Order: sequence, then C-alpha cells, then structure tokens
Amino acid sequence: MQFTRNREIVDFAVSLPKEMKYAENKYMRTGICKQSIEEAYLTKDGFNGDGVADLRHHGGPDRAVCVYPYEHYTFWEKEFGYPLSKANFGENLTVSNMLEKDTYFGDVYRLGEAFIQITQSRIPCSTITKRTKNPLLLKRMIETGYTGYLCRVLEEGIVCSDSKITLEERHPQQVSVLFGNEVYFRGHKNVEGMNKILSVEALADEWKELLNERLHKLKI
Repeated sequence: MQFTRNREIVDFAVSLPKEMKYAENKYMRTGICKQSIEEAYLTKDGFNGDGVADLRHHGGPDRAVCVYPYEHYTFWEKEFGYPLSKANFGENLTVSNMLEKDTYFGDVYRLGEAFIQITQSRIPCSTITKRTKNPLLLKRMIETGYTGYLCRVLEEGIVCSDSKITLEERHPQQVSVLFGNEVYFRGHKNVEGMNKILSVEALADEWKELLNERLHKLKI
C-alpha cells in the first residue's frame, strides 16, 4: 500500500484590494497583501473578504482560490537568504504535501465544507516582485515551475484554518500542474503537450483559448 502524507493548511489568508507601496514612493492597488484568518465562507467567486484589483488577469470563477505549496518557502528562503512572510505569494491557502508535480488539472478536493477543482497553474506577475522587492523571484518561479495553482469552486461552504483537505477525485488524465508550467512557459511548439493539457475538460477557459490559439498559429 502506498503511503500518502496528509495534506494540511499551513496558512489561510484573504484580503480586499488596497494600496501597496513599492520602489521609491510608488503605489499600486492590489489584493496580494493577504492577512491570516481563522474562517471564511467560500463562494463560486472566492472567499468572502477576498478580492483582486486587476480583474483582467486575476479572479473569476476559474481562478477563485489561489494555492501555494508550503515546501517551496524553505527552498526560496535558502536560495535568497532571508525569511518570507506568510502568504508571501498572495495565495489564499499555503498547503503542505500538494506540490505542483503531484497535483493534476481537474483534481477535486474537499476543503472544509466546500469542494474545489484545480483549473490551471498560477501565472506569476510583476506584483510579486514589487511586493517582495526581489527582482529575481518572478524569473525563478517560472524557471522552477514553483508557481502554485488556481481552483474553481464546485460547492460552496465554510472553510477554517484547520479544515482538512482531502482528495475526492483524481483526474484520469493525470496532467500535472508542473507539466502545465513546462508547456505554458517553454513549450510553445509542443503540440503533443498542448493537446495533452487540452484533453482535460476541467481546464480553465482562458488556458483552453490560449493553447488553442497557439496550436492554430502552428498550423498556419
């Protein structure tokens, strides 16, 4: 019998958009500066008390919950030589034993009273660099594939900081988030890889459109 380590919430955080200072006296409105909480109701659009400022690139039903693996914190702290704050990457859930290589598009998890489904990799943006004041972090997240991932909400419900996370349904295609990152960032001509990802019906609509557009251009 294969031993499976328990998945756990290490930190649970939300935030509505607010002004963030970066560089020298520059400001931007963002929802990345999340604060730890004990409980929140999860709706199809995300947690109550949570929000995004850039609606074009963040949020929406396919990107209602942001998850980041806790194990990467040790990796980044060792690489950059300083401790990271909680929810450093703007994630709602910092979780253990749910790495990108072991998590698949279309997987369904029970999270407290709610049910969520993995829809796409998280695409890091420059806001992370601005918040952390680390110009190398964005590039390194893309290089390593340590991006985290996003989820849609299949069933709403209350989530607590000590809620259990249980895998309810493993997607039969088993296309990992890490594989998705490799194809998304470096496999623009990887037809087989793009078709493999597109075989997952639960994939976020935005990814379906982007990958189909890439495939169309390769045929021209």
